[in-house]
Amino acid sequence: MKKINFPILIALLLSFAFFEVKAQDVTVDEILDGYFENTGGKDAWLNLKGTKTLAKLNQGGLEIPLEIVQLKDGRQYTKISIQGTELYQGVYDGETLWSINFQAMQPEKAEKEATDNFKLALKDFPSPFLNYKDKGYTVELAGTETIDGTETYKLKLTKDPKMIDGKETEDVSYYFFDKEAFILLAQETAITQGPQAGQIGQITMSDYDEVDGLYFPFSVSQGLKGGASQPVSVSEIQLNPEVDASVFAFPGN
Repeated sequence: MKKINFPILIALLLSFAFFEVKAQDVTVDEILDGYFENTGGKDAWLNLKGTKTLAKLNQGGLEIPLEIVQLKDGRQYTKISIQGTELYQGVYDGETLWSINFQAMQPEKAEKEATDNFKLALKDFPSPFLNYKDKGYTVELAGTETIDGTETYKLKLTKDPKMIDGKETEDVSYYFFDKEAFILLAQETAITQGPQAGQIGQITMSDYDEVDGLYFPFSVSQGLKGGASQPVSVSEIQLNPEVDASVFAFPGN
């Protein structure tokens, strides 16, 4: 029987283990730099002043048209078109957050707590990871995970705490970046309010395509982790759109 040189074998195993550790020795900033570089460049993202997205939400086989506008100054709205009726949701004019009540079909201003929490995220456009340290956020590498068959880096983002039912609550989300291309594939956040409180909300992103030098996902799905989700198919994204300021104003003001 051929003798095995155990000291050499152990040394080889240790060298392979060391190589494996080094192969995955990547920093948070390297992941984020790779993400911004591969989606158009950090300078281009910093210079982005707004987006207008046209999409369709698939709800039980029914396709619902969506128009989503987000501007760098915080103004935004989502317009839902249902059977010829346009319903505005999550509208912010720079001071007031409001939506159309689906039952009363009347505009309603959000409560102060919801508005204050919304304002905390105004600096996140177009990404909370852009200059995240200047925003007072922290980002940690929380390991790796497989998302839809793709190996990803899992990053933990901690933002300014929010107020939930009068209590200060940490604002933590997890983001999953493709280990090879550094493309963002998913986001997970614990739900803290409503009937789904305690469950994990998940957004998945795919079908990235180029728009004037920047890359965006054209397929997005949102729902509960491990549960049902609602797919959104994007048909068009416009950069730096011109938007009439009156559309953001609370009706009757």
